Amino acid sequence: MKTFLSLFAALAFSISFLPAKAQQDKSKRASPPVTVSETINGGATLTINYSQPSVKGRTIGKDLEPMPGKVWRAGANEATTFEASQDVRIDGKALPAGKYALFMIDNGSEWTVIFNKKWNTWGAYDYGKNKDEDALQLNVKAGKAPSFAEKLTYTIDKNGRVSLLWGDKQVAFTVK
Repeated sequence: MKTFLSLFAALAFSISFLPAKAQQDKSKRASPPVTVSETINGGATLTINYSQPSVKGRTIGKDLEPMPGKVWRAGANEATTFEASQDVRIDGKALPAGKYALFMIDNGSEWTVIFNKKWNTWGAYDYGKNKDEDALQLNVKAGKAPSFAEKLTYTIDKNGRVSLLWGDKQVAFTVK
């Protein structure tokens, strides 16, 4: 009986441990992690870490985030993070060096871009509790992407232009 209980305990541990181990390999997720980084004119290094969902025939704003008027994690899975190696100005507004959760709100032709100090969070679920941790909010014009982006993509160019391309949408801001 003692051997049976030991065997049962070992089996139960293995069953509970294996799924947790599999989840650690984030590259196997449906929305895998991606990092984009660039040292811009002026010397600041900008890094965006996000999980990259695919449209897969769904409709953005209906079947797929962002939903109009709702806070979005600007990616999938954990909150997207934006990191600046030194103090910067984003569309003329100051943002201290550091790591931030990057959230967005689709308001149609104008989007709200939010940099929140609570970067280590899952999605945007806790944003309501952490609103007072916003380091910066700005409104930017949304435009049409040059071509349809099946996968959510961020780009950063040497001049500090940061762009989100998602479906037929493009949202951009400039970092100096």
